[in-house]
Amino acid sequence: MKTIGILGSTGSIGTQTLDVVRANGDISVKAIAAGSNIRLLEEQIREFNPAVCGVWDEERAEDLALRVRDTDTRIVSGMDGLMEIAAMDGYEILVTAVVGMIGIRPTMAAIKSGKDIALANKETLVTAGHLIVPLAREHQVRLLPVDSEHSAIFQCLNGEHRNKIDKILLTASGGPFRGWTRKQMEHVQVEDALKHPNWSMGRKITIDSSTMVNKGLEVMEARWLFDVDLDRIQVVVQPKSIIHSMVQFEDGAVMAQLGTPDMKLPIQYALYYPERRPLAGDRLDFWKLTEIAFEKPDPENFRGLALAYEAGKAGGSLPVVFNAANEFAVAEFLDRRAGYLEITDMIAESMAHHTRISHPSLDQVLEAEQETYEFLRRRQEKNKFQI
Repeated sequence: MKTIGILGSTGSIGTQTLDVVRANGDISVKAIAAGSNIRLLEEQIREFNPAVCGVWDEERAEDLALRVRDTDTRIVSGMDGLMEIAAMDGYEILVTAVVGMIGIRPTMAAIKSGKDIALANKETLVTAGHLIVPLAREHQVRLLPVDSEHSAIFQCLNGEHRNKIDKILLTASGGPFRGWTRKQMEHVQVEDALKHPNWSMGRKITIDSSTMVNKGLEVMEARWLFDVDLDRIQVVVQPKSIIHSMVQFEDGAVMAQLGTPDMKLPIQYALYYPERRPLAGDRLDFWKLTEIAFEKPDPENFRGLALAYEAGKAGGSLPVVFNAANEFAVAEFLDRRAGYLEITDMIAESMAHHTRISHPSLDQVLEAEQETYEFLRRRQEKNKFQI
């Protein structure tokens, strides 16, 4: 029997993780946490009977505690609650599926307590990889990637020597606006950007995929997960999302992981690694597939990818600014307080404004995040813009 905790249990990755738990029957859920969806949290508590449940919002935590007072689940709240769940005894793997830099401190606490990390929170490594990776080595815990692309690379490297990697080929679907110019994207609305052609994901990551910012974040994450310089991480557009990523070795051989777009595969692989388990779902039919097409990314019209490489190569605190500016800008776009193209404009302006710190501490990482938010709040006050 495996025992896990899930941060972000009501989101896309969290709910699919619980689908995997249901399908296998030999995983116990020790703890869950989410932001504010107490209706779904109550359902999860009654089905999976976790010892502890965290709610980010304190008032909603009190409401949930009343709803589930007939159960044995204890309710905690805020960052203190997340930290308690991350550090508590009684489970082996923490699935980190929260969105944003909120995942950094709980991830570090879980590592220090000896838990393996099933990592679905890419911002943790993008902004604090220089702290997380050495900590994981020190405590001899595994970082098990849950992103489909990073899981694909992880699977391709299984049994291989990582020092033989020549290049990582990180695939991208291109999103709903593949082939568009910035001029064509001037009047993109929220509903347009939320129509991903292949994947069903949360709102924020779907917007990130449409701007190619998500692929930029994945490039920076791959740098830390697989210890490869950014110059050896190449993005390849593969519109059907059949090839999830590839690794080219120094002898020229290329290994790829293929499959239908289904996040339950990388989730299950991380939870049971190195074992594979049966997984229900569609299978690739190569007689029907006939061909797989590839394209170069377009960094001029999709500036998010170019800015990510710039931030990743500079390192230090600049990836923090890239990520924080994107989080702020996407929230503004989703709330219709900013235009679609302003997302990458805000990232570029924030990066230009920032004074880079070469090796930031955790406190400096979090300070850089807040400084970026404050810079952009002032920007928005000066340039009020109603969609």
